[in-house]
Amino acid sequence: AVAVVGIGCRFPGASGPRELWRLLAEGVDAVGELPAGRAGDTPGLGSQRGGYLSEVDRFDAAFFGLTPSEAERMDPQQRILLEVAWEALEDAGLAPDALAGTAAGVFVGLSNVDYARLLPREAWLSDPFSATGLAASIAANRISYLLDLRGPSVALDTACSSSLVAVHLACESLRNGDASLALAGGANLILAAETSAPFTNAGLLSAGGSCRAFDAGADGYVRGEGVGIVVLKPLSRALAEGDRIYAVLRGSAVNQDGRSNGLTAPNPQAQEAVLREAYRRAGVSPGRAQYVEAHGSGTPLGDPIEAAALGAVLADGRAAGSRCALGTVKTNLGHLEAAAGIAGLIKVALALERGEIPPSLHFERPNPRIAFGELPLAVQRTRGPWLRDGGPPVAGVSSFGFGGTNAHAVLEAPPAAAPSGPSRPFHLLALSARTAAALEAATAGLRRALEQEEGESLADVAYTLQTGRQAFDHRRILVARDREDALAALSAAPPVRLLDHLRTPGERPVAFLFPGLGDHYPQMGRGLYESEPTFRREIDRCCELLEPRLGVDLRRLLYPGEAAAGEEAGGEAAGAGPDLRRMLGRGGADEAAAGLGRTLFAQPALFAVEYALARLWMEWGIRPRALLGYSLGEYVAACLAGVLELEDALALVAERARLIEELPAGAMLAVPLPAEALGPSLAAGLSLAAVNGPSLCVIAGPPGAVAALAAKLEAEGVTTARLAAAHAFHSGMLAPVAERLGDLLRSFPLKPPSVPLLSNLTGGWLTAEQATDPGYWVAHTLGTVRFAAGLEELAKEPGLLLLEVGPGSLTSFAKQ
Repeated sequence: AVAVVGIGCRFPGASGPRELWRLLAEGVDAVGELPAGRAGDTPGLGSQRGGYLSEVDRFDAAFFGLTPSEAERMDPQQRILLEVAWEALEDAGLAPDALAGTAAGVFVGLSNVDYARLLPREAWLSDPFSATGLAASIAANRISYLLDLRGPSVALDTACSSSLVAVHLACESLRNGDASLALAGGANLILAAETSAPFTNAGLLSAGGSCRAFDAGADGYVRGEGVGIVVLKPLSRALAEGDRIYAVLRGSAVNQDGRSNGLTAPNPQAQEAVLREAYRRAGVSPGRAQYVEAHGSGTPLGDPIEAAALGAVLADGRAAGSRCALGTVKTNLGHLEAAAGIAGLIKVALALERGEIPPSLHFERPNPRIAFGELPLAVQRTRGPWLRDGGPPVAGVSSFGFGGTNAHAVLEAPPAAAPSGPSRPFHLLALSARTAAALEAATAGLRRALEQEEGESLADVAYTLQTGRQAFDHRRILVARDREDALAALSAAPPVRLLDHLRTPGERPVAFLFPGLGDHYPQMGRGLYESEPTFRREIDRCCELLEPRLGVDLRRLLYPGEAAAGEEAGGEAAGAGPDLRRMLGRGGADEAAAGLGRTLFAQPALFAVEYALARLWMEWGIRPRALLGYSLGEYVAACLAGVLELEDALALVAERARLIEELPAGAMLAVPLPAEALGPSLAAGLSLAAVNGPSLCVIAGPPGAVAALAAKLEAEGVTTARLAAAHAFHSGMLAPVAERLGDLLRSFPLKPPSVPLLSNLTGGWLTAEQATDPGYWVAHTLGTVRFAAGLEELAKEPGLLLLEVGPGSLTSFAKQ
């Protein structure tokens, strides 16, 4: 089975599947007078009423990378096919550029070549663009070329059945593996009025100017224009990839009338044969069909023959008294000739997806040549529901070429859609366009779509906008909680909360900054833990690896009130005793804050949050060009750069925190002076712990010595700030842990960094020799954090974006 996962269309009175469904469901007749500029100089053609498209001369050549001169020589059918193919892919949630190089195929039905009549003779002789612009084959090939598709690319002409035959060939190509995905459809434009003369003279066109299919007053059809494309995938793939499915193509068949009463006369036996073969291939009893979208041209000869063939076949397996509904989109749009089959197929696909059968128009009295009383058929005169008889509704689509090529497709209602996964509390709606004006149009289009589709999940809309659209340089985003919130922002005059950006050529490099201890708190990343599976998975993984070493589940400290994934920690927490175990069992906010106030738990908890957040950014496609950590943050950076495996990094951080907690209390002081000015002021026992800016340092040491230095500086008019630190990090007070830390580091395999990583000790890039030397990491614990020097190194790369990954305030240092 093949799934219809995307629809693009331009039909009279309807641009796109939403507008088409409204036209069909409301029973609108889109047939009208010939547009100005199309009349030509041919007199005596009679009524020129038909289903016409507007603005067929409009085309955004630059969007498709075409020059104005080439676009001018292109048949407008080629131009609109390009636009509709792009729209169909977007409707399917497929970014067109993502298909480049794939075996996607293109199958297009095309018959009319009116544009050649309008070009001057000298254009044929002198302009090479005329050759490609008028060749029918290029109608398909140009789509494949534009999108860099490598599958079959076929344009075909079987007259009125062209586009349904194109769908049939596309399905066969998917089934035999020639194509991985297919765009199939057709186009028809009436650009030269004189081309209607043969149809008028043959008595095929309606004198009354409407298509009255199967009606006693049927006197022919009216010509119509349109372009339709469907995106087709194997059903199994569409289900696996979570696509929105309009309908399922169960099977189709194509045959030829052979020798009949005339070249253009229908053959009833051939019509019966193509119907039976289509249902046989579909594995569906003809009696299950609830509706058939008939060829239904409204001609005195064609309608009775088609009805008789349908009645003979659809009676098979049908319950007594049951009738199959009959209709044709030609009564709404006119006869779209090469695009007639795709118009009918799109109508049926929309009807199956929406769960309703739209009416067929202009049916007042049954055609007396059709034995409706004996046939299991009834013309669908009103909008009505599909019947649920224990299986999904089934429908057929017929399209017959006037040269005898017949096609029939069997469609089935789509399977029930699987519900979307867990949703984020906020959603990012992303738009982009080639120009600022097009971006405004896209914004207005999003607002209209949200207004029209009330049941649409905003999470699904956001997902499709982010993953199913090609990204252009003019970009805009809106963050909204739900559909109503988004509509309120978009409907304001002017719209509010929209963030715009013009992307410049080239890659925007990103460096990750990882903060150290100090700005941590309970509930760090709580929203992410609840809504982002990747973040939750990495937090859970870290906490489960740490629990045997710490004796507690850190999730009870990070997210008090959140049930931990694992069982309660057994045994005594390291250095904690039974009071802490009771505190963790209650999971209260005050107790959690007290637990994270201890170095023993704060450092591993901060590591876990920063590591999980980095993994989340990387999963979203934000991959760092460089890494810079602050103190503990350098261990996170080293782990992400591959210097340490995660299990070893967590073991190191946990043991380092345990060793430091066993040391005497210390103090730290922020001083707004350059490092050189502080040298003479450092008394015995005091250390320069960090250099965070040209005039921003941190001093660490025994509490008394730090207090004395603060008093001295205050007396000199220098305002200092005591940091909330229980220990004198990066000072000589940590020397007692050096030996045991070195022993632990020597038990781990250390590797050179796979991502450039800056060193706190030197402010320069960490070398392979440093990264793999246990002594470096011991010195890192005791030595000065030269963060400002690291920032200066990053500043050498123009345009580098610094992304803080954690709860700290490193970006304020960077801005300074």
